[in-house]
Amino acid sequence: MTTTTLVIPLAYLEGVHLAQLVEDFAELVGADRDVQDPAIVRLTPSPYPEDREASDSFAASTREDLLDRRLLDAQTVRNALGAFRADGDLSEEEALAAHDVVIRDTDVDAWMRTLTALRLVIATRLGIVSDDDHDAEDDRYGIYDWLGYRLETVIQAADEVS
Repeated sequence: MTTTTLVIPLAYLEGVHLAQLVEDFAELVGADRDVQDPAIVRLTPSPYPEDREASDSFAASTREDLLDRRLLDAQTVRNALGAFRADGDLSEEEALAAHDVVIRDTDVDAWMRTLTALRLVIATRLGIVSDDDHDAEDDRYGIYDWLGYRLETVIQAADEVS
């Protein structure tokens, strides 16, 4: 069996920032998770929003497994970003230098789920519920847009190798 890999170029500084976001996400969904946090609630939606009892039952039986899966996905992504460390001062040239991130085909889904989940967390924190809530002129939305761009990059690279 041949393993296919995707190669995604990232500026070193982008890799550092993405690695930090993934670490923060892993902490959010990790062992000390707060299931009342609005971001956690958004990451674990109920298929029964109109039936409180069924919703609570579903959450009780699935939430922990879903969040554990999200944590494993985040760890997979963080491992691929292992070379990106925020140590010391970087020159502008070093910060902007492209570095290849290698993603095994078996890890592509973990990457897509993690980038999507990161966007959901940020959307929750910014109050984005629909496209109408997104203000492209407001700099706070930049990371949300950037993660969308990076998600699209992974999707396109996966399409090219399949």
